[in-house]
Amino acid sequence: MGREAPQQTPPSPQQQQQQVSFTVEQLVAVNPYNPDILPDLESYVNEQVSSQTYSLDANLCLLRLYQFEPERMSTQIVARILVKALMAMPAPDFSLCLFLIPERVQMEEQFKTLIVLSHYLETGRFSQFWDEASKNRHILEAVPGFEQAVQAYAVHVLSLTYQKVPRSVLAEAINLEGISLDKFLEHHVANSGWVLEKGHGKGQLIVLPRNEFNHPELKKSTDDGIPLDHVARIFPILG
Repeated sequence: MGREAPQQTPPSPQQQQQQVSFTVEQLVAVNPYNPDILPDLESYVNEQVSSQTYSLDANLCLLRLYQFEPERMSTQIVARILVKALMAMPAPDFSLCLFLIPERVQMEEQFKTLIVLSHYLETGRFSQFWDEASKNRHILEAVPGFEQAVQAYAVHVLSLTYQKVPRSVLAEAINLEGISLDKFLEHHVANSGWVLEKGHGKGQLIVLPRNEFNHPELKKSTDDGIPLDHVARIFPILG
């Protein structure tokens, strides 16, 4: 009797996700205006939501196809694309996506809400943002990781503005308090180089890592050097 063929191990969920991602990216690259790929792109949006991944190119491709096939547009999918784009801030993805969405669709209540939320984030009005977000949890909670992504963006904005940020300001920006805020601080002290110190009658202060925005003198010393791309252009001439 011949030997039995070895049993093949089924691909893991991670491998399956990579295969799906690769296939969708291929479809977008080869024929981005083919309406036949529209269902694949919609499924891929849902895959991004469930796996907490993100592909701006694929999502923009889908929004462009909706322009050519407006009767096939799914407002639920469009809303998820916009929420994922909000999570990518400070990248301008939200505006890029919004440009491809018809004005009549933008006037729907859920999209007006997302536009307002985007404005609050762009202008650093985090208190208003969290107030508005709390009234529209049905839109935002459909996309896992949204709150954490906005908190990361808020920390990014504060790091550009403050050398030392009061605990109360941070708490308002990331919408945390009490034990939850303590754990958030502990994590960043251990992993992000934050330092906690006692303020002068103002409660706790968080010392943020130095960068060229909260310490302008770092930017000056950087500007004094020769940009790398200039050096790269000089080498062929010298050769």
